[in-house]
Amino acid sequence: MSVKLPRRVFAALDTTDAARAGALAQALAGQVGGLKLGKEFFTAFGPEGVRRITAVGLPVFLDLKWHDIPNTVAGAVRAALPLRLAMLNVHASGGPAMLRAAVAAAAGAKDERPLVIAVTVLTSLDDADLAAVGVNASAADQAVRLAVLAQGCGADGVVCSPREIRRLRAECGPAFRLVVPGIRPSWAAAGDQKRIMTPAEAFAEGADDLVIGRPITGASDPAEAARRIAEEIAGA
Repeated sequence: MSVKLPRRVFAALDTTDAARAGALAQALAGQVGGLKLGKEFFTAFGPEGVRRITAVGLPVFLDLKWHDIPNTVAGAVRAALPLRLAMLNVHASGGPAMLRAAVAAAAGAKDERPLVIAVTVLTSLDDADLAAVGVNASAADQAVRLAVLAQGCGADGVVCSPREIRRLRAECGPAFRLVVPGIRPSWAAAGDQKRIMTPAEAFAEGADDLVIGRPITGASDPAEAARRIAEEIAGA
C-alpha cells in the first residue's frame, strides 16, 4: 500500500486547446494540489502534452481509465511511467487479472511509482443507468463491490462518487485512497453530474483527493475560483 499523502484538489484540464491548458496550469500553480489530464487532452496532445504540463511542477493525475485485456493495460501503464505521474487509473470492472497486471506494471517505476487508482462507477451514472446495462445493483453497492475487488488486487485506491465515500472508508480502511469527482462548490452548477457534493462535505466524509473541473476551469478567473474553493474547505 502506498504512503499516505496529504489531501489534494486536482483541477481537471479537460481541453483540446494547448495554449489554454498551459495558461491554466501556470495560473493554478500554488492554488491547487495537482492537475488532472483526461482523454480529450491526451488524444489531442499525447505524452508530449503531458510532459509540458508536468513541467509546471504540480502532481499530475492521468485519467485515461484503461479497460482492456491485462497485457494491453500493463503495456499502457509501462508506457506512462516515464511521464512521472502522481496517479493513473484503470476501470475496476476490467477484472482481477487486469488490475493485478496494472499494479505490477506500475511497480516498475520503483520509488517514482504512480498510484494506481481503479474507477468504480462513473459519477454520471445512477441506478437506472446501471440497470440499463445489466447491473442489478445500486450504484453504491456496485462501487463497494468494485472497490473491495481493487483493494484485494493491490490498487492504491479508487475513484468513487461523493455518495460512496463513507461506505468505502468503512469497508476499505483509512489507508485506501479515495479520489472523488462529482464535486461542486456551493456556488456552482451541477452540470451533467448526478451524484455530487461540495468540497467541504467530501473532505468531511473522508475523501483524500477531489477532482474539480468546470467550477475552476470555466470561471472567468480560475485562480480566484480555486482560492474560493480552498476558503470554502478551510471554513467548513
